[in-house]
Amino acid sequence: MQFELMASMMCANYCNLEKEVHELEQGGIDSFHIDIMDGRYVPNFAMSLNDMAYIRSATKLPLDVHLMIEHPNNMIELFLSHLRRGDTVYIHPEAEYHPSTTLQKIINAGMIPGIAINPGTSIETIMEMLRIVKKVLVMSVNPGNAGQMYLPYVGKKITKLLALKDEMDIEIYWDGACSSDKILEYAPKGVSGFVLGTTLLFGQKKPYGEVIKDIRELKF
Repeated sequence: MQFELMASMMCANYCNLEKEVHELEQGGIDSFHIDIMDGRYVPNFAMSLNDMAYIRSATKLPLDVHLMIEHPNNMIELFLSHLRRGDTVYIHPEAEYHPSTTLQKIINAGMIPGIAINPGTSIETIMEMLRIVKKVLVMSVNPGNAGQMYLPYVGKKITKLLALKDEMDIEIYWDGACSSDKILEYAPKGVSGFVLGTTLLFGQKKPYGEVIKDIRELKF
């Protein structure tokens, strides 16, 4: 079964980021997930513009940039200038007065537009944006910190989105508390990819390649 695996780089070992990037790449990861936090939209600071720019220079694999910042339209060009055509940029609709304007800038720059939706965000409030974006990143935990517990009611939201997948021409991705059982349940239902953090990828005391291989070989 085909599904994408993205490494949540806020969970990486920053003592040697170059080594982390190369080992994940060699281990078979599909893309690098970059969480940018401003301490305002979410109560935490995570990766910086420079972290993103370095990882972009260190790999040819795609980046998935998740902007957890207030009013991304004010600085979206700064992020886009460090990316390559075909990278994905997610914004949170609640963080912007006119999210469709920001999404259009992402499209105009040759990037893949996406929205990230929090556990408390209803599908009804983002319905029109589903006609603009190509990817929907569903947060199964409240955004801002790694290692949180999965919120079970998010599963019903994913089921609703999957029913809209063909009509809206979108791909759906899972972010937060991603364990093997979540992949086993939701990959067959049509979820296209999973962001891997401390639950399944980082801190497992074995090489990334072995971890990723084990995930690829899950018995569906």
